[in-house]
Amino acid sequence: MQTLSLSQLKSMSFDLRPEPVLRPFGGSFVVADPSLLLPEESPDGKWHLFFHTTFGVHAAVSDDGVTFTKGEKLLSRAMRPNINRIDGRYVLFFERTRPLVFNALNLVGAAKWNSEIFAIESRDLKTWSVPKPVLRHTRSFEESVRGVSLSNPYLLRVGPVNRLYYSCGLTFIRDCGFCEPTYVNYAESEALLSGYRAASAPILAPDRDDPFLNLCAGCLKVYRLSDCFIGVQNGIFEKDGKSASAILLLSSGDGLRFRYEKTLVAPRFDGSWMGQFVYASHLVRCGDVLRLYFNARNTANPLFGRECIGFAEAKIES
Repeated sequence: MQTLSLSQLKSMSFDLRPEPVLRPFGGSFVVADPSLLLPEESPDGKWHLFFHTTFGVHAAVSDDGVTFTKGEKLLSRAMRPNINRIDGRYVLFFERTRPLVFNALNLVGAAKWNSEIFAIESRDLKTWSVPKPVLRHTRSFEESVRGVSLSNPYLLRVGPVNRLYYSCGLTFIRDCGFCEPTYVNYAESEALLSGYRAASAPILAPDRDDPFLNLCAGCLKVYRLSDCFIGVQNGIFEKDGKSASAILLLSSGDGLRFRYEKTLVAPRFDGSWMGQFVYASHLVRCGDVLRLYFNARNTANPLFGRECIGFAEAKIES
């Protein structure tokens, strides 16, 4: 990614693969928040997809990044994973939640949400360490009347510093019947799994005048290009009385202050698998192609809504 420039990326057109690569299974209504390892990053030379369902974080495997196994469950009480290969080991950050019964009670207003950022480690993607707390609740804006939420972790190493972007706060989305993250913030530490100090104010917040960000900030993934940082963000917005989400390309000189550049993937508003929302994503480079994996939701309706994982692809022109 670091050999690409912003102008190159802005000139690319992402072509959507029509069908998802993974659909809900095992009684879950969602498969969501993809995070991937490429074959050259994996011990077995395969694609590894980490994602969550209603019941926890799972891992699936593929030879081509298109046809995946349904995957094995790695963690309960876990959502929104972020996989990293660092110094010969694999580190998986994730949102650690309360047990499933408390999450269900939260949906009906009978209990408050409570989640923070944890991590596990592995040398081979088979045997994992015990979950360890990485980022605890310390800022007032991480809490709302519906509880405490630290979610969507994403690690970026900036020189000697580990910068952990994360979503926080809870905004109730009326037509969905559940909450989405209100803000995006970051925390930094020179140690990988401890000592993180959260910034004192969010770097992305809802803006009633922003057509893509008028409800809440959603989540953000940050990458370094040859001439700047980019953010790939999905804010949650209201349009014609309905909520929706699109995946946006942002640019930044320092990885902290961002401006809008273009929309990468938009919902179709047609009742299809990505009819109303396109959500959290992971941008990867495989040879001369960029793939933007993301999860999408067909409808806000809490009874009929289903979330799938798919991707869009762009050719890198020299």
